[in-house]
Amino acid sequence: MAPRVLVSDKLSPTAVQIFKDRGVEVDYLPDLGKDKDKLLEVIGQYDGLAIRSATKVTEKIIDAATNLKVIGRAGIGVDNVDIPAASRKGIIVMNTPFGNSITTAEHAVAMMFATARQLPAADASTQAGKWEKNRFMGVEITGKVLGVIGCGNIGSIVASRGVGLKMKVIGFDPFLSEERAREMGIEKVELEDLFKRADFITLHTPLTDKTKNIIDAKAIATMKKGVRIINCARGGLIVEKDLADAIKAGHVAGAGIDVFEVEPATESPLFGLDNVVCTPHLGASTTEAQENVALQVAEQMADYLVNGAVSNALNMPSITAEEAPILTPYVKLAEILGSFAGQLTEEAVDAVEIVYDGAPGTMNTRALTAAAIAGLLKAQVQTVNMVSAPLMAKERGIAVSEVRRDKTGVFDGYVMVTVKTKKQTRSVAGTTFSDGKPRFIQIKGINMEADVGRYMLYTANKDVPGVIGQLGTAFGKAGINIANFHLGRDEQGGSAIAVIYLDEPLSEEFLEEIRGLNAIGQAKMLTFDV
Repeated sequence: MAPRVLVSDKLSPTAVQIFKDRGVEVDYLPDLGKDKDKLLEVIGQYDGLAIRSATKVTEKIIDAATNLKVIGRAGIGVDNVDIPAASRKGIIVMNTPFGNSITTAEHAVAMMFATARQLPAADASTQAGKWEKNRFMGVEITGKVLGVIGCGNIGSIVASRGVGLKMKVIGFDPFLSEERAREMGIEKVELEDLFKRADFITLHTPLTDKTKNIIDAKAIATMKKGVRIINCARGGLIVEKDLADAIKAGHVAGAGIDVFEVEPATESPLFGLDNVVCTPHLGASTTEAQENVALQVAEQMADYLVNGAVSNALNMPSITAEEAPILTPYVKLAEILGSFAGQLTEEAVDAVEIVYDGAPGTMNTRALTAAAIAGLLKAQVQTVNMVSAPLMAKERGIAVSEVRRDKTGVFDGYVMVTVKTKKQTRSVAGTTFSDGKPRFIQIKGINMEADVGRYMLYTANKDVPGVIGQLGTAFGKAGINIANFHLGRDEQGGSAIAVIYLDEPLSEEFLEEIRGLNAIGQAKMLTFDV
């Protein structure tokens, strides 16, 4: 029986034809995604669901999707899909991460020109029969400093356009290396320096805990008077009220905003202000981009449903059916080891070395390396997956190397991930036992056997008496339960580490209290998808 796909949002007719040409039955119902009750009623009939942003694939929808095997999002953002619920149900979630990069970058550049020359307001004034030539005094782009926050796929395109416009381009990205910055023709700077120097600031970073409200009143106060700010990335990166206040005060000269904290945006503190250009999330809205992502998602879904090939999956590694039983536990291990290193690394990564000792060295290490790099980058780029991770690492100038060797230790096999930055080198190793669950076996060169928990506090300290007592007292006073813990040290009086398992994440305030304890050199809350 042929697989059956529902297209519940507007996709190109060519994409529908791709499904048919590949032997997939397809129902094209582009308005169904807006009708939650109807979608809930029919979703159980389908093997695949192709969507854009209008369809909300909630846990309730997923629970009713008794036959669903794959969800394909034509575009990069998957905020409208409950990925954990899909993963639990065994449903693959795919996206098309690179289909609209040029379009979004060009929209940001267009916004920059629009704010520099006040084009929308000048157009409205002129078409109203006015001739206010002296009112609309703009600024030149040439020679100005363009600050790019986030130098990944889209940000690097914007940076190259800025260089072509004879702008001085500076970039901030924790994963951007000096070498990659030189190749791009830009200067790598810290965020504080970017705020102080930039005439135009453009955002190209995902919305994470670290980037939420990255531009607020405090940040704006450090910027040049007359700065212009562009956001075609994600709503929530800018505190809209703070930006509106700065524009009213004359500190910020203009803003181009394509994304909002709440969408659809029917009201905003930015609406109605002079030289604020607002568009309704048009970053990916060109004929070419819409066609590209539609064709890509149809090809990916058809390949999976007909041939079992997995590509651009956000919740499943790209591996063959034959490899899966043996490889999958090590893929999970590699991702967790990369995630451990990524969550502890805050400066730019220069190189990553992955050692495959024993059994893992005989496997498809390409998939394992992609999983490790995806885990590493996910701390900064939440949409990264095994397919996009190697390219993103290359874009950031991260040198990735593999070492395979015969069994050298007591374990049948293990994986070690070493991350190198300008300031330090950090290693973490792990293995899997017969139950398939990942385990840490070495951290910072210190041997310890520890399970992987969802919420873990990692601490590094001097090996002196009383540290564990101080930690226990602090947790007790705060009423926080410790589920389990593991300790390790390299030598008496040397370096020591602890991993403490918790039922829920700690607040930043409590983490600061922990960091203030005697002998504690580092304390970091880690979260793993287990």
